[in-house]
Amino acid sequence: MSAWSALPTLKGKHVTLEPLAREHVPALQDAVRDGELWNLWYATVPAPEAMADYVDKALALREAGQAIPFVVRDASGALVGSTRFGDVEAAHRRVQIGWTWYAKRAQRTGLNTEAKALMLGHAFETLGCGRVEFRTHFMNHASRAAIARLGAKEEGVLRNHMRMPDGSWRDTVVFSIIDGEWPAVRSHLRHLMARRGDIA
Repeated sequence: MSAWSALPTLKGKHVTLEPLAREHVPALQDAVRDGELWNLWYATVPAPEAMADYVDKALALREAGQAIPFVVRDASGALVGSTRFGDVEAAHRRVQIGWTWYAKRAQRTGLNTEAKALMLGHAFETLGCGRVEFRTHFMNHASRAAIARLGAKEEGVLRNHMRMPDGSWRDTVVFSIIDGEWPAVRSHLRHLMARRGDIA
């Protein structure tokens, strides 16, 4: 089996990313209720009643080889959110990391830094990616700051890039990390986690 078609479990000290499955729907519904994340107009987070469809679409993309979706568990094993590799292009050795959301209780805890470090490590060291991309809404300032904090470089803004559920246009900010930058980014992430006590 190719690394690109594998369904890995990525485990760190405080977070575990495991392959998304249909049976995760009830726990994802509980997680998204913590903070009512679907009310963030600049994000695309499913409401509890839309979670089953959200999961089914993610699994369909996985079957098509276009995504590798995960659920995110904290150190206690509780399911606190979801993330994925999307826009998977094995032929061009690139992926996008995104579709990430966490229950309010998991936000600003350092969990996301470790989760992204695990994903970036898998992308560059296992998949052999040349490029990992991040995209977010121009108005999602918290997301933009979090992506930049990881060490990704902002490349530009795709104006009127896509329609939001409310009909408004989304200007999409594009960030990336390329393979030659990964050693420095990895050291940076290790420093961030060590400073928080997130790694030994």
